[in-house]
Amino acid sequence: MVSCPASAANDSIKKEECKELIIDIPLALEPPRWPECCIYRVPKRLREVKHMAYTPRLVSIGPFHHCMRKELKDMEIQKLRYLRDFCYRTGKSMENLACIIQSNEVRIRHSYSENFLLGSKEFVNMILLDAIFILELFWRKSEKSMAQKDYILSQPCMERGVRYDLLLLENQIPFFVLEELYCGDQQNEAGLQNEKLQEQLLIKKDILLKLSCRFFRDLYSDEQPDPKIGEVKHFTDLVRCFFPPPNPKQKENEKHVKHLYTATKLAEAGLKFRPVSGRSLLEIQFLENKCLESFPCLNLSWLLACLPFLKSTCLTRVQRFLEIPALRVDDKTEGLFRNLMALEQCHYPFKTYICDYIVLLDDLITTKADVGLLADKKIIVNELGSNAAVTDLFNKLGHEIESNGIFYLDLNKQLDEYYENSWNRVVATLTSVYFQDFWRGTATMVGLIVLGLTLWNFARLIRN
Repeated sequence: MVSCPASAANDSIKKEECKELIIDIPLALEPPRWPECCIYRVPKRLREVKHMAYTPRLVSIGPFHHCMRKELKDMEIQKLRYLRDFCYRTGKSMENLACIIQSNEVRIRHSYSENFLLGSKEFVNMILLDAIFILELFWRKSEKSMAQKDYILSQPCMERGVRYDLLLLENQIPFFVLEELYCGDQQNEAGLQNEKLQEQLLIKKDILLKLSCRFFRDLYSDEQPDPKIGEVKHFTDLVRCFFPPPNPKQKENEKHVKHLYTATKLAEAGLKFRPVSGRSLLEIQFLENKCLESFPCLNLSWLLACLPFLKSTCLTRVQRFLEIPALRVDDKTEGLFRNLMALEQCHYPFKTYICDYIVLLDDLITTKADVGLLADKKIIVNELGSNAAVTDLFNKLGHEIESNGIFYLDLNKQLDEYYENSWNRVVATLTSVYFQDFWRGTATMVGLIVLGLTLWNFARLIRN
C-alpha cells in the first residue's frame, strides 16, 4: 500500500514540532549541591518563625548578607583597618593573600548552597576581607595589650554582638580559608612531604583551632572542647562540636517513643531533678538503682523528705534522679540554638542531636511552673527575667523542626515507665501530704505510733 504524500508531509511537520518541544539539557549541568557544600541559606519554614535569629546585626561574613544593610556597611571600614594591620604585622602582601583566595575560589564557591552573581575580583576581595577580619580579631583577643585598645574588643557589648554574628549559619566562610591564610607559605611547602614542615603546619592549624575555641569561650562551661583538625567546616559547625551528643542505643526497626510528661508531673510522681557539672550539655541521664526496679517499696524518698539530715550515699541511692547539666538562658540562647538546629536540618539530617535536645526540653517545659521547678533546682539559670519568657522560648524553638529522636529514645522510655508506675505516684503523694517536712513527718509518725498503740490495746482488750 502506497502512503499518501500529504500524510507523510504531515508526519514530518509533527516530528519537527516535537523536536522544538524537546527540553535542551546542557551537558555541563551543575549538581544541585556540590560535595563541598556546608554553608546554607536557612530554610524558609525556619526563617518565617523568627527571621532575626539568622540575620547578622553588626558584621556580615560571606556572600549571603554582603553589604545588604547600612548598619553592616559600617564594619567594612574596620575590616580594611584589620587588613592593613595584618599585612604590616605579618609582613605578607595583599597580592599574595589574594592569590591564596583566588586559587581556592572554585572550592569556596562550592561550599555555599547557592550561586552568587559576583565577579571573581569582587568575590575574592570579599572573602579576603572577611577572613583577615576574623584572623586579626582572634589574634587581638589573645593579646591583652591589643584587646584593651581595639575598637571592638574594648567594648564588651560590641564584642558580644560580633561573636554572636560569627556563629550564624548564613554568616560563614569555610574554615579551610582561615587555615590557608594563617599557615601561608607553609601550606604550599608542606606539599613536598617534608615531615618537619608537615609537623609545623599541623601545629599552626591546631593554634588556629584553639584561638577559635577561646573566642567562643562563653558558649561552653567546664571542659575545653577538643574538635579535631580537618573536621570543622565553619564556626557554626565548630560551636556544634562544643556539645558532644549522648550515645544513642536505638535498636533496628524500634519505634520512637515520645513522652508527654512535664517536669512538674514527673516531680509530682516523685522524680528528683539534680544539676550536674563537668558533663556535656546534652548528656541527660535517668539514674535508678537496680534494686528499685525489683523492689519499688525500697523507695525511701519519704524519709529523706522529712529528715534531710539523714542524707547519705546509701539512702540517696534508693531514689530516682534525672540529672541535667545546667543551662544558662539569656538573650542570645534562642539565636544560638536556632542556628545550630538549622545546620542540622540542612547538613546533618540523620544526626540531629541538638534538635533532639531542644525537643526533650520542650516536652519537659510547658508552663511557668516547669521553668520555676528547674530554676529552683539550678538546672536553668534564668537571665531573661521571667519564667514566662523562658517557657515561651522553649515552646517555640521546636517549631518546624524535623527530629528523629534517637538520641533520647532510652531516656524517653525510662521517664514513661517511671511516671506510669502507679507505686511511684502513690509514694510521691504520701510524701507530699504526710512527709513534706520535718514537722509534718514527725506528726505523721507520732500519729501512726498512737494509732498502733490504740489498735494494740483494743486487740488486747478483745482477747481478754
